[in-house]
Amino acid sequence: MPAHIVLIDAMNLIRRVYAVQERPFHYMDTLSDTTKQQIVHNTKIHTVQAVRKILNHQQPTHVLAVFDSNSPCWRYQLYPDYKKGRKKMPEHLEQSLTDIQDALLELQVDSLVSDDDEADDLIATLAIKVALRAQDVTIISTDKGFLPLLCEHIRVFDHFNQRVLDEQYVRDKFQVKSTQLIDLWTLSGDSTNKIPGVPGIGQITAAQLLQQYHSLKGVLDASDLKQSMAIKLQEHKPQMQLYQELLTLKKDIPLGFNLKDIRLQKQMNQQAV
Repeated sequence: MPAHIVLIDAMNLIRRVYAVQERPFHYMDTLSDTTKQQIVHNTKIHTVQAVRKILNHQQPTHVLAVFDSNSPCWRYQLYPDYKKGRKKMPEHLEQSLTDIQDALLELQVDSLVSDDDEADDLIATLAIKVALRAQDVTIISTDKGFLPLLCEHIRVFDHFNQRVLDEQYVRDKFQVKSTQLIDLWTLSGDSTNKIPGVPGIGQITAAQLLQQYHSLKGVLDASDLKQSMAIKLQEHKPQMQLYQELLTLKKDIPLGFNLKDIRLQKQMNQQAV
């Protein structure tokens, strides 16, 4: 039986589930401890239900839920404004993550927590290692940062909208190929991660440049750019090198486990159906 590895971007899933459970209480200035406990309890229940549906729909042979580290990752050291202003995880949710991990383990879904890297880097590393062995990987996330990984053996699935985020999705949304996305966001910026890009270059202009010159290097080497554009790009070349490093997921992190460690037992796979 061919291997199919499902990698769950755990905090992407949990925080979206939590937001739905918290929504009815948005009118309240502060939440009581009882209300917090109820929201967290509901979040755990609905997260487990979501993972059951994922197992049912994807029918994986292997599965892993990947969590972010509690400490700031290496990107903050390179760029202190990385993700600046992003809403911090509520403390009561953070304290409940171990309980959620335990609940997932009852489904045979083990959890991996990063020490120094973001969950995205761990997911990318494992996905690439598996894909190089010609085995299939499905990343469960709504995070567009995984889209540059798309290839024959790696796909991204949006559980909430029940759709595959494939090459056609990338072309429709960004007007470039998945292999050009890092260059696109380097030029236009990435508001999600507070990466500003080159001033005055939005997504439409960046996509047009990449359609014409194919890559950021091609854009920088072009001899027929308007002078004002060429000067602007050269002035921001050091910043663009930094942005590319921030946007590019690591693919070489030592993982310390084998695929057999995250294999689903047959009876559990059937139970999830």
